[in-house]
Amino acid sequence: MTQELHIVGGGMAGSEAAWQAAQAGVPVVLHEMRPQVGTFAHQTGNFAEMVCSNSFRSDDDEQNAVGLLHWEMRAAGGLLMEMADRHSLPAGGALAVDREAFSQAVTERLLAHPLIRSEPGEIRDLPGAGHWIFATGPLTSDALAQAIRAATDTQSLAFFDAIAPIVHFDTIDLSKAWFQSRYDKGETEEERKAYLNCPMTKPQYEAFIDAILAAPKAEFHEGETAGYFDGCLPIEVMAERGRETLRHGPMKPVGLTNANDPANKPYAVVQLRRDNALGTLYNIVGFQTKMKHGAQVEVFRMIPGLEEAGFARLGGIHRNTFLNSPTLLDEQMRLRVRPHLRFAGQITGVEGYVESAAMGLVAGRLAAAEIQGRALPPPPRETAMGALIAHITGDADAKTFQPMNVNFGLFPPIDAKGGRRGRKDRYKAYTDRAKEAFQAWLG
Repeated sequence: MTQELHIVGGGMAGSEAAWQAAQAGVPVVLHEMRPQVGTFAHQTGNFAEMVCSNSFRSDDDEQNAVGLLHWEMRAAGGLLMEMADRHSLPAGGALAVDREAFSQAVTERLLAHPLIRSEPGEIRDLPGAGHWIFATGPLTSDALAQAIRAATDTQSLAFFDAIAPIVHFDTIDLSKAWFQSRYDKGETEEERKAYLNCPMTKPQYEAFIDAILAAPKAEFHEGETAGYFDGCLPIEVMAERGRETLRHGPMKPVGLTNANDPANKPYAVVQLRRDNALGTLYNIVGFQTKMKHGAQVEVFRMIPGLEEAGFARLGGIHRNTFLNSPTLLDEQMRLRVRPHLRFAGQITGVEGYVESAAMGLVAGRLAAAEIQGRALPPPPRETAMGALIAHITGDADAKTFQPMNVNFGLFPPIDAKGGRRGRKDRYKAYTDRAKEAFQAWLG
């Protein structure tokens, strides 16, 4: 009989790994400690629960590396992309989902698969035999993290991931806020109005920055250090870097015209994105924070249109544990010192839902091939998945290794001759080459 594949962690990476291996004909045991052992960020025991955002980011597979990753996952029969497409919400050029419906659908599909069985409960140690994938994500339990440190004779690294606040839609003042996607991006009217925008004058912005800087912040726990990942900096850290930083980041006013006052250009704009299919919840885009909860309510109600805002969830920041993968993992995503153990997802040092799921997809396929006695190399480095794997398993400098989103800077340089010298043509050349290479790998 085919040996079982054990997968620890039912998040994005673990869910996709389980699906890919089972679809290849390998029996899978999926271990998830929730809900028996909870985390501060998760609310349910469902698989693939989204805790930070409801967005999979850009869906443009010709000009964006994240969109290309979407394309590769769809081409590989990815469960998470199928469910994301089925439960998508308007988000301009991005792919956003109804997070509860998405997670429930993933859970139902996995539990209905004849080759997948779930074993709830915490795995606290690294097993000495068998075939295993650890996809325990940024909230890896302390016991398991200690077991990993003991096995690798190294210290896991840590940075802080962040959760943005969510506002009840019916508490937003639409006489001040307006619907519009930046640059009116989107193919339908719904897509072109996927965001709610709250404008600020210069005096309002200056007062807002003052309030953020003065607000009390939650203390870090003993032993934690604030090595933030630049892709999800807390707003107070951005404000501390300069008073104009937020206005050139999540509060940039470009590509937007105030429908309530078109003659006056906003000095800054706070954007909110729909968070569920009902349209009853909106998250404040890019507003992760470590301000204390009482201060958050006071500060965020300074935003025009949110003076009476009711919050379904306030922001927060938590520790994110990940491996120094360039020194610990081989190109098959196996732990060098214990090659029967694979790692996948955010714990390997990729950042983002999509990247985590993609690493789960590859790990599931690689493990299934090994169990079945088939030789399967990782995806070519010209592909989005291959570029990520190459980065975390060797290309990155181990001394300065930090979590990484997928981007074209990870891809092998491309010959831009033949008229493809502009950025648009160059990105299209990257994605064309990647799609061809990925199709060959799938074959």
